[in-house]
Amino acid sequence: MATYIILSQLTPSASADPKEFRKLAERVSEKIKRECPAVAWKQSYATMGRIDVVDVVESEDIVQVEKAAMIIRALGHCNTETLVATPWKDFIGAL
Repeated sequence: MATYIILSQLTPSASADPKEFRKLAERVSEKIKRECPAVAWKQSYATMGRIDVVDVVESEDIVQVEKAAMIIRALGHCNTETLVATPWKDFIGAL
């Protein structure tokens, strides 16, 4: 199963009140679970800096990963970037 990293940067329109952000995050999560069942969420991190959220997901279906990223972008009011992640051991072994 392939691993992907979804980087999200919140836009100012994401939420006027930080308390409202929890509800927004729940709506995004529910929609992804419903519409992207082949995407398994492994971990999510809030970060400080240019990127606000780092999600680690696994899937055999790149189309569903793309769809999940677009749901985050559209519904979550974020700019996103999706990266393919290769375990270091596998990367070095392929060289």
